[in-house]
Amino acid sequence: MTPAPKASIDRSICVDCLTELLSQEDRRYRYPFIQCAACGPAFSTGWIDDGRADPSCPACRIEFETPGNRRHGFRWISCKDCGPVLRFVSEQGTETQEAALARAIEYLHEGRIVVIKASGGFHLAVDARNEEAVQKLRRRKRRPHKPFAVMARDLEWVERVAFVSSEDRAFLDRPERPILLLPGRSAEIAPSVAPGLSDVGLFLPSSGLQVLLLREGPPLQVMTSANFTREPTLREDAEALRMLGELADGVLLFDRAIVEHSDDSVFRSSSEGPIPIRRSRGFVPKTIELPFETPPLLAVGAQEKNTVCLAAGREAHLSQHIGDLESAEAFARFLDDIERLKARTGIEPVAVAHDLHPDYRSTRWALESGLPTIGVQHHHAHAGAVLLENGAQAAIAVLFDGTGLGEDGRLWGGEFFSASYESYRRLGHLRPLALAGGGAAIRNPWRLALAAAIDAGVPEEVLPKPPERAFAALAARLQRGDSFPTSTGAGRWFDAVAAMLGVRQQVSYDGQAAAELESVATTAPVDAYPFEIRAGSPFEIDLRATIRALAADVASRTPASIAAARFHETLARAIEAGCHLARAKTGLGDVVLGGGCFQNRLLLSRTRERLEASGFRVLCAREVPPNDGGIALGQVAVAAARLRSRATLATEA
Repeated sequence: MTPAPKASIDRSICVDCLTELLSQEDRRYRYPFIQCAACGPAFSTGWIDDGRADPSCPACRIEFETPGNRRHGFRWISCKDCGPVLRFVSEQGTETQEAALARAIEYLHEGRIVVIKASGGFHLAVDARNEEAVQKLRRRKRRPHKPFAVMARDLEWVERVAFVSSEDRAFLDRPERPILLLPGRSAEIAPSVAPGLSDVGLFLPSSGLQVLLLREGPPLQVMTSANFTREPTLREDAEALRMLGELADGVLLFDRAIVEHSDDSVFRSSSEGPIPIRRSRGFVPKTIELPFETPPLLAVGAQEKNTVCLAAGREAHLSQHIGDLESAEAFARFLDDIERLKARTGIEPVAVAHDLHPDYRSTRWALESGLPTIGVQHHHAHAGAVLLENGAQAAIAVLFDGTGLGEDGRLWGGEFFSASYESYRRLGHLRPLALAGGGAAIRNPWRLALAAAIDAGVPEEVLPKPPERAFAALAARLQRGDSFPTSTGAGRWFDAVAAMLGVRQQVSYDGQAAAELESVATTAPVDAYPFEIRAGSPFEIDLRATIRALAADVASRTPASIAAARFHETLARAIEAGCHLARAKTGLGDVVLGGGCFQNRLLLSRTRERLEASGFRVLCAREVPPNDGGIALGQVAVAAARLRSRATLATEA
């Protein structure tokens, strides 16, 4: 396949275009789609050298043909006379251009919900200071707790509502315009924007249209992905118009197609540098360099936070965020993105790498694709992605997440590996925790708290009682020793502790209990709970003593902020102890920290501090998320190394 011309990344409006946008003397004054060769949505709108005709508008053509002009040779320039038409649709009718913009701004000031088209998708927008409006958005979107991101008018508004370092300011102002999760500091943002959390996700306008909406509308606006429940972000105007009445009061559109969907990229502020949460707009389609040659490969990622990756030679191409593959619509997007990535890169894979879990839709597709397959264990892929980003060849890998299928058919997620690209060895893990009720335990952390308490010999009377009759019956089953699936996942231990402390008994989104537990925890120094290490191959970090001590804190009414911090400190010290054992066995001094639990700022900082004090070099995710959004890249790294090893053996034979 011949590679298509390479697209550039999406870039936010540049300083020169912003000056023109706000200058009454300029012919592009208040023109929402202003751009030049240095800025604009190049990736999302397909701005590649595809034979597009030169500008026909006389004024734009002069700019196009004038050497030294910022728009010289740039075919996608436009102005009010020739550019896209802005359109606002409501139950009252349709308005265009300036009237459309004015009506959208009016609706936002009035606390109404507006669907707003962006370069790579659609946002649902509402005044972030209006609690009633935000609650209305939650009801309509059926999203009771999951936090919303907030677009701020400028950095000064960011500083009014969050604690911001100079590094944070620079990161927010990057051309990629990522969302940055920052510690909140003000009551100006409605409580329902991020209930139960200490952080708020903030980002800055990236287009002329967004600049105008934020300058003339509310200075803080919720901008959350416009999608129906369990479906991917919208890409078509017709889909957005379906939201009118059911989800939104008005829809602001323009007649320029979205060629590539692209969610907002998300990072989390930390003292060690931004932690990647979601890699998408602005960071795709950047290529990632591989440490060795690979034949053409496809990796299809995980079930949740899915991305896919194509690689050939020494380059890997990781897709934008696709999302969870549960719905038919999301899976269709997954299939479409594979074909788009193949067309964009010109790579036709000769093999496909996949997760071991047979129920992942990505795995099932790989096994039915007709291509040779390479199964990659979930946590080995996590380790491979972090090794790759840091240019390392082998390390101790601490891999903490919710769940991933192990080679033994059991659920892993609190792992200590010695890992290279080609192989890994399981050196240790957290004590398995019974998933009392299977999938129901993940949605109801009180079930995990009950399982942990009974396993540790803690009286169930100590636990906060959930509003469910199943508690007594489940306790009896656990006491009898009835069989339940188990998991070593660190995320499940976070859930159990959150429920024991009364922080969160039931969840409505992935990671909610752990995120709220971290938000409750004090950052002041605390001591740790006891834990034990059971020797063996692999060793086991036994947290039963931890649970007993934590239950004692609950019984004595120790503040949840202290108990939550002690649990974080306990895990950091357990990781340090496990790494000492791993170093003694392997001689390795580098430590990879991978998996979604290392998005937790407190756990990451305490773990890193302790490991570095013990002489370890700590390797963390940089731009590719440590969560399942990085699995596809790790799969490519592992599969490429294995194929390279097989080729070497074949040559030597």
